[in-house]
Parts: sequence; C-alpha cells; structure tokens
Amino acid sequence: MAKKNVIKHANFVLVGGGIMSATLAILLYEKFPGKKITIIEKLPKMAEESSEAWNNAGTGHAGNCELNYTPEVNGEINIDKAIKTATQFYDTLSFWKDCAQKGYIQNIDKCLSPIPHISFVTGEQNVAFLKKRWEVLKETDFFKGMQYATDYATLKEWIPLMMDGRSSKEKMAATYYKDGYDVNFGEIADQIFRFLRKQDNVELINNCEAYDADQTDSSRWMLSVKGQQVGKQWKIVSDYLFIGAGGGALNLLEKSDISEARGYGGFPISGLWLRCTNPKIIEQHAAKVYGKAKKGSPPMSVPHMDTRVINGRKELLFGPYAGFTTKFLKHGSIFDLPLSIEFDNIGSLLGAGYKNLPLVGYLIKQVSLKFDDRMEMLREFYPEAKDEDWKVVVAGQRVQIIKRDKENGGGKLQFGTEVIVSNDKTIAALLGASPGASTSYSVMKDVMERSFGTV
Repeated sequence: MAKKNVIKHANFVLVGGGIMSATLAILLYEKFPGKKITIIEKLPKMAEESSEAWNNAGTGHAGNCELNYTPEVNGEINIDKAIKTATQFYDTLSFWKDCAQKGYIQNIDKCLSPIPHISFVTGEQNVAFLKKRWEVLKETDFFKGMQYATDYATLKEWIPLMMDGRSSKEKMAATYYKDGYDVNFGEIADQIFRFLRKQDNVELINNCEAYDADQTDSSRWMLSVKGQQVGKQWKIVSDYLFIGAGGGALNLLEKSDISEARGYGGFPISGLWLRCTNPKIIEQHAAKVYGKAKKGSPPMSVPHMDTRVINGRKELLFGPYAGFTTKFLKHGSIFDLPLSIEFDNIGSLLGAGYKNLPLVGYLIKQVSLKFDDRMEMLREFYPEAKDEDWKVVVAGQRVQIIKRDKENGGGKLQFGTEVIVSNDKTIAALLGASPGASTSYSVMKDVMERSFGTV
C-alpha cells in the first residue's frame, strides 16, 4: 500500500473495476503497447458492483425480447433502438470471442450461456401489438429466426412453467428467438482482469477510492486516492482519465469541473428480485421472458422471468422491483445523492422530477410493496407460483441519469448509456445503465474513437 503523499504516475487511469473498464483496458493495452495502465477499484475484488452476476439480469440485450425497444408510434412500430442494440450486442459478442482466442478470456463457457429470448403478452391489444412487432422485425437480418405463436400448445412448449394454471382460451401470444444469451458480465470482467494483472505495464489497485480529480497546468490529471485505512492516501498523475465507476461516476465527474459535465444529475434506484429456491421449479423454465410494462409505467418496470447460469448453476429470477435509497452504489454511502446536488444541476433535477411525476409515483408504490404484493405480480407471469418457493434478494443499484433539456428547459431523464468526453480529450466518463454491459465493446469503441480518434 502506498504511503501518504506519494505520487504515482500512469499514462492511463481507469476508475471502476467493472466490465466497462475491463473492456477499455484491453483496447488501450492493444493500442498503446507498453504504456502504463492503472485501474482503481473501491471494493476488495474487481467486478463486485454492477457487473456482478447477482446485481443484474444477465440478459444479452439484443432487441429480441425487450418490448420497450420497439415502441408503437402513430400506429407504426419503430424498431430503430432494437436494430441499434442488436448491432452493438453482436459487435460486443464478437469482441468477447476474439478475447477468448487471444487468451484474455480463459473460459468463455463460464461467461456465455445460450438461452432463448421470449416476449410474452396477454390481452387483445397487447397481442395485436406483439404480432405487428414480429411482422416488422422478422423482415430484418437480425431477427429473421424469430417465431410468433398464439396457440396454447406452442406456448406450453416454449414456456411450460408459465402456462400452468392458464386457460387455453386466454388471449395471449409470444415471440421466440432461439439464439439469445445469458451473460455473466462479472465473469467476463474478472477473467480479463486476471490476464491484465499479469502484465508488467498494468496495475490493479483494490480497496481504494478516487475522491477528487484536478487538471494540472500541463492538461494532465491529478487524481486523489484514499485506502480503507486512515491516513493511507496518495496522488496519481495521468495523461488520460476514464471514470467508469457505475453509479459512483457522477460525483467524481463533478469534481473534475469540466464544462461537458455541467447540468448532469442522478437519481438512485435500487433493485430487488424474487429468486426461486425450488430446484424442481427452476428446471421447468429455460428462457428469458420479457413482458410489457403497464401503461404509464417507466421502462425500468418491464417484468421479466430469467433463467440464469451463475457459477455453473442454473437459477431463476423474476423482477425487477424498484426501491429507493440515497446510495449511488450498492456498497455506497447514504450521502451520495445529497453530495451530487450542485448549483449547475439542481435545475435539471427539479425539472426532471416535475416532468416525470409518474416515475415518482411508481417508485413510491414500489417501495411500499410487501412480499405478498410482489408474489401477486409474479403470478401474472406464473399463475401457480407458491410463496414458499421464492425469496426476495437485493440486486444492484442504478443511477437514473438526468440532464439538461436544451429544447424545453429544466431537466429530462436520459435512459440508456451516456458517454461524456472532454473537449481536450483527456477525460471521459460513463453514466447510465441498460443495455450498457451488453454493449460494452461498442460503447468503449466509441470512447476510444472520441478520445484518440481510433480503436
């Protein structure tokens, strides 16, 4: 551990030990051989926060089953986001396979598990929407293999668990895409970091927190870092700084005082799952099944029942259920939210809150849910679900990004992943969430191109 007032040097410093930093580190390692790369992680191990398997749904988001990626606008299905996400996911999938060939990922089978992606809806209006969506998607290259069905027998074959207790006369439909994936993002990151740790020009520092960032007269970055033990703090000087610390990125980005970060705010939302504890039930489901968010509900409320493969073991989760905390990270501080409020973003925060009252109402309802309420929501998916077969588990923490609304004033919610790069290209930051990890290579390729003009 470094002593107090010691100054370290690196060509590149990456804050955050998740899949995004792992991806960027590999790109820098290849593009700038021999240059010093330092990666700082607050927790004892890499990839224990947002990338950790239990802290996310593990869906390889490719637009196959996510109905909010294909909104109906004026009677037409808009598939732009589905196409964009599919493009980014398959680019990222190709990158992971390339990493495996090069030895950066040592066991890709622990990272990727083939699993069908299914969309499931009930009710005449939703069935009509799903058919219209399928008819548009199946004509594109990415989704040619997608199937559509409304008959009970086919649905029973695709999702037997969810058909138990349903009448064959119920109005329902599903689309089925065979070649989907469950992805253990934490395992991918961990394996990449294991490779990087062995390289002479790469330094991984755990149990340390970057708490301030100042630009020097020479346009380099002076990062202030502290360890767990009192008095253990030092500085790191680097030519380039990447802030990819999940929910923790916003506070450090604000400390940098770059103009591109002004007006950004964040609203933390915690996640909960129902986890199945009955192996017999788990074995009856083999898909990621996404439903449709209820009218007026935010995109994050889309219900889904997911087969997961974690450490070689099959699991079954249903959710997500939202909660509220002032922490920006699962292992964060209750002061994260209040400390993120500054003069230049308070207008964005207040404006976004006023314009998104349904989201506020949704969160209030979610926080007040009891176990019985959560089970009732599950039974809309799986009618025969029994209380004794499920338990509540805490998932990861996401920070909903709020940015200035240049057109209408105030602030607006920014869904998805937001990349910020300074005008002098010496610092970049990543804010936001889904489909982030699924498109990690595509996002980091964007960071490389904007920062260095090339990948």
